[in-house]
Amino acid sequence: MALMNQKILVVGGGIAGCSAGIALAAAGHNVRIVEAQAEWRFQSSGIFVYCNGLACLADLGVLPEILATGYSVAQGRNAYYDHTGAEITQTFYPTVRDGQVPAIVGIKRAELHRVLATRLDALGVSVQLGTTVGKMTEEAGAVDVTLSDRTHDTYDLVLGADGIRSSLRAMIGIELEPRYTGFGVWRSVHPRPADLGEKIIMMGPAKRYGIMPISDDRLYTFGTMAEPKGTRFDPATWPDEMRKRFAEFEGPAAPFLADLGPGSEVLFTAVEEVVLPLPWFRGRVLLIGDAAHASTPFMGQGGAMAMEDAVVLAQVLGACDRMDQALELFGTVRQPMCSFVQDASRAVGEAGANEDIHSLEARNQALAETAQSKVDGFYGRLDTLQAEAAVQIVAKL
Repeated sequence: MALMNQKILVVGGGIAGCSAGIALAAAGHNVRIVEAQAEWRFQSSGIFVYCNGLACLADLGVLPEILATGYSVAQGRNAYYDHTGAEITQTFYPTVRDGQVPAIVGIKRAELHRVLATRLDALGVSVQLGTTVGKMTEEAGAVDVTLSDRTHDTYDLVLGADGIRSSLRAMIGIELEPRYTGFGVWRSVHPRPADLGEKIIMMGPAKRYGIMPISDDRLYTFGTMAEPKGTRFDPATWPDEMRKRFAEFEGPAAPFLADLGPGSEVLFTAVEEVVLPLPWFRGRVLLIGDAAHASTPFMGQGGAMAMEDAVVLAQVLGACDRMDQALELFGTVRQPMCSFVQDASRAVGEAGANEDIHSLEARNQALAETAQSKVDGFYGRLDTLQAEAAVQIVAKL
């Protein structure tokens, strides 16, 4: 018998938490979300979601709204340039489900959350802002939770979807600090020229600069480079710092770098990752999303992995008759996928960081010869891992 009508507390209202709330409520569970922020506030930058993440958004019932508010790149085209603006090559990302799910969509993070929050409301999921977990105890097959407002209740399952610095991770006895990767990422939002409709990656010496449409009239740019551990900047200086750090980029990057100034939407973050060995649960408390497997951004898969966690968790609860069995199965099927993505993303970042001006010609030649095969290989491996996970879940039915 499947685990039906479970009472579930989701801690955290980001991509992982909202996606989990939708997937679990749609599967018939009684879901409540608590979020530390007193009001919905989102980073101003954009996000791009590839076909595997878009398939999850389809499963969550929100893909039409995502496509309506975001920007779908025709043919999934990604153009590569060097830092002078000379074109190197192009790649094409795959669609899925017979082309019904596009290859890649850019969207402003706030819009993605708005769509997810609207779906939660339609499903009747309770979302309580300005609230954290104060205390948890588990006994008699349930988790007793006292919230920061001093109310308490019992739950069949608690999900820690509270991000890379998860407080629930520490509360269940997992002492793990995010690992700094040596990179910083800079993001900015700009008006989108009508003729810019593709994803662009510019390859600088040990730096990358990308451009991605996120709506009919907006795009966002992102730049990555090595930064010493502990690097911090006054947010007021972010536009100037981003412009200076990527000043050598010409061609498509030039107008957006020149546009940076006071009042620009710019965000800097240090890139950290979380590599948590299994099990990702203790008792009836499970970690998902960045709390369990935060990745570097070089493969653009962080959001997709969080969405997949949500969809797969609903599936395993429907396939298992014991909670411990379900949580163990969840880790068994998700860890290979998340580790693969983390390893691939980390390798891309580290390879770029080891470049110098003398290696660029050889790098560009190799990219022209192998870029499409690497895209195909990466998404082929994702397909294989998804198929293997589905077999394991079905075997429990």
